Parts: sequence; structure tokens; C-alpha cells
Amino acid sequence: MRDELDTKSYWTDTESIPGYPALDRDLDVDAVVVGAGLTGLTAAYLLQRSGRRVAVLERMHVGGVDSMATTAHVTCVTDTDLAGLVKHFGRDHAQAVWDAGFAAIEQIEAIVNAEGIDCDWRRVPGVKHVPLAGGSNDDVKALQEEARLARELGFDAEFTDDAPFVARPGAIFGGQARFHPRKYLRALAERIGRHDSFVFEQTPCDEVVDDPLSVKACGRTITCKYIVLATHTPLMGKTNLASATLLQTKLYLYTSYVVGGRVAKGTVPDLLFWDTASPYHYMRLAERADHDFIIFGGNDHKTGQAEDTVRCFERLEAAARRAVPSLDVTHRWSGQVIETNDGLPFIGESSSRQFAATGYAGNGMTFGTLAGMMAHDACTGRKNPWQELFDLGRTKVRGGAWDYLKENVDYPYYMIRDRIVGPQGTSLRALQAGEGKVLEVDGERVAASRGADGRVTMVSPVCTHMGCLVEWNRAEKTWDCPCHGSRFLPDGKVLAGPAETPLEPHKA
Repeated sequence: MRDELDTKSYWTDTESIPGYPALDRDLDVDAVVVGAGLTGLTAAYLLQRSGRRVAVLERMHVGGVDSMATTAHVTCVTDTDLAGLVKHFGRDHAQAVWDAGFAAIEQIEAIVNAEGIDCDWRRVPGVKHVPLAGGSNDDVKALQEEARLARELGFDAEFTDDAPFVARPGAIFGGQARFHPRKYLRALAERIGRHDSFVFEQTPCDEVVDDPLSVKACGRTITCKYIVLATHTPLMGKTNLASATLLQTKLYLYTSYVVGGRVAKGTVPDLLFWDTASPYHYMRLAERADHDFIIFGGNDHKTGQAEDTVRCFERLEAAARRAVPSLDVTHRWSGQVIETNDGLPFIGESSSRQFAATGYAGNGMTFGTLAGMMAHDACTGRKNPWQELFDLGRTKVRGGAWDYLKENVDYPYYMIRDRIVGPQGTSLRALQAGEGKVLEVDGERVAASRGADGRVTMVSPVCTHMGCLVEWNRAEKTWDCPCHGSRFLPDGKVLAGPAETPLEPHKA
């Protein structure tokens, strides 16, 4: 490894964020958000969009420290595999964990589209594969099981003996994403500051006062109705010392290393990669005008427990070159990930009117966004589907029956969840008389059914009420909407509301 390489992340090196002032006045706002990384800026943006006045306090610079140390894999695929989640928490809870990640992906995409943010956002598949060197039959079986479970729980997944680029057995998960986090966070901060809310940097939180609820910083006081502690390791705030100490005992801090460098365009496909090594390696690319930039991470160890961190970078660079021999390394950096005692993050109220979040492990982009969403819901008094699942004092999430989808059907995510589920096939030939399926035909999803006379009818699968995808009712031979109960005849005509207009005919 070349000694002249600085430890500076690619994101920090390729995008700037304008400076924000330090707090210089007393304020009265609806919410104070402490921390201007992904969690804090997501929470502040959503609260501001809901009509709340927000003050964001950042002790250093907007964009955060740990948010810039990420490799920005935007994925629902958790460090703990699905089989492990099912074993320890039950099937409904396992689905809920991955659903939460997908909801976060949908939220980022919605913000990018609504605000027109140029942050290199792209949906790409994720590939979890047997290591390039080594691996075992147990690794292959685990990947087969993860793909099977993911399909059963409604996710787009398949096992392959020959995964793209790595040419090793792997599981491919659809609907993941990647982006440039610094470009995204710059845009969020700009929008927050334009609408009667505030962003301050060089403003550490000195004290949280309970009555009246307020934050003291830079010799000033901000009075508020709610506080969001969006720091990597949560501040104590107004939580009592015993509770704060107990939470700390459930957190395990690890350092993870990253190297990045140039390759010729097309050398590596635009996918997310992870292997099944322990600790695992992970890779993605960022597109540039005349080349691609490869980001390769791994070699995790407990923070402070490596004798030679330079050697950690050297080993990682060697692994990166085995994967991509032509890689010209130009960057290296490290970040800290926080694991928890049971594999799930802690997201929720740490005290009355005080929200905290930590323990995202390898899912910082999705769980960080989710934490911002959940902070918004807590502050605005809205029920959130994942509230008990990630609660800081959770005691009820292991095993037991939980009608997860039914209880949360009114939450906006479930109005679009069907869109993340893969089609039921690509060929009309497999349709039997009296059968209907959502298929992918010529690159488009269609609701296709075959009548008793053998004729096939194709309509749009998108319910005209709220945009959910319909499902085939085999007994009644109708297309039924699982979100709000609309029903349609095979030709798309409305049989029962609340939909008022028929399904669109498929234009062949």
C-alpha cells in the first residue's frame, strides 16, 4: 500500500457542503434534532415537511462523521441472515425487519424524486455470494435457504450457482439501491434551512433540560416539544444514568475498513456485493464520467483491538485486488459500525419526548433512514409498524404470533409493498384455465388470466384506487386488491369499490 494515501472518504473528497452558522440566539421550535448525519437530517426533513419548526444541531460539520464513512449500500439484506432472524424472532418479525429496510429504500427514493436530488441514486440488485477464496457447502446451503425464505416472505430473491462477476454460488436480491450520501445530505440540509427551520454546525449539545423541555448549546437555549438524539452513539440527554448505562452494555463497536479506486468502465457490473466470509467483504461501484470507482470494504474488528491498523488496510487492499486485479487504489478510510446484543437496531424513545437510535450494524443507510422516519412518527403522534420491534426496551419480539400485515395495513408503506415483490412468471403458456397471475410480459407487469375457453385477458395489475397491486382470487375468478378491498372482473371492470374506475387494459 502506498503510504501517501490519506484516510479520506470518497464521499467527502467528491462533494462539498457549504458551511452553516453556529447557534447564536435563543429559539422556540417544535423539535430539536441533535446530529446532522443521515438519521438527523432525515428526521428533520420529514418533520419540516409535516409543518414542524425544527432546529438541527451538529457538533462538527453538516453531513456527519459516520454517515461519510459508509460505503452506501442501500439494502434491506441484514447482517443477520433471514434464517437467523426467523429462528430468534419468528417469521413475522423477520419479515418486518426486511420490510423496514425496504420502507427506508422507498422513502429515500420518494425524497429524491420529490425534491429532484441529483445524488447518483439507482436501484440495483444485491448479490450475496460464497467467498472468492474458500467457502463451503454450508455457505451454499445457507444462501439457498436465505433465497427461499426471502421469496416466501414476499421479497424478490433467487439462488444461482454462478453469480454475476464473482462466478460463485450466490443469492440475488432485487430492489436494492446505491447513491452518493454526501450529495443527498447536502440537499436535505439545504431544504430544511429554507423553510422556517434551522441548521447549525459547530454547535455541540451541552445539556438537555426536562422542564421546560429544552436544549442548551453555545450558551443559548432552544425550547422545544420533542428531542431527537441522532448521534452515532446516543447522548444520554435526559435519560437517567442507569438506563443509559444499560443500553451501552447492549452495544458492540467495530471498526470497518474501506479502500477505493479507479477501474475502466464496465470492469465491474453495477451491483451490490457481499460475501459470506466472517468478517465479510462488500463491494459496489460509483459511476464517473470516464471511469468507474470501486468501493471495497471489510476486515472488521472490535474498535481498539487491532495492533496494526495499517496492516488492516494492506490486507483489505490485497483482497480488493484479488476481486478486481486492475483496481488503482486512490482512497482509503475507516468507519465504525455498532452491533447489538440481538442483531436488531435500537430505535425509539429513550425517555418521554426524547427519541434515540443506534446499532445499525451494516445497514446504516436503511436503518438510519428508518430511524428518521420513526422519529417523525413518534414526534407527530403517529403509530409506526416497527415501534415494538426496535424499541430500546423491547421484551416482546421473540416468537409468538403477530398479524403484522393486518395490524399495519393503513401505514403508507403497505399501500406500495406489492411493488417490491417479483412477478409470478414471464410466460403466458404456464397459465391454466381459470388461473390468473401477475406476470412480466415484454418488460411490463400485467395481470393475466385464462378463461375456461382458453382465451387470455391482460390488464394492468395496479389498482385504480390507491395504486396497490391486485391479486388473483382463485375461487371467485376476480382480481382483488389486498390494501383496501377493491375487486375487479378478469377484464378489469369494477366489481366492488372503493375503486371507481376499471383496471387499465394492457396495450400489447
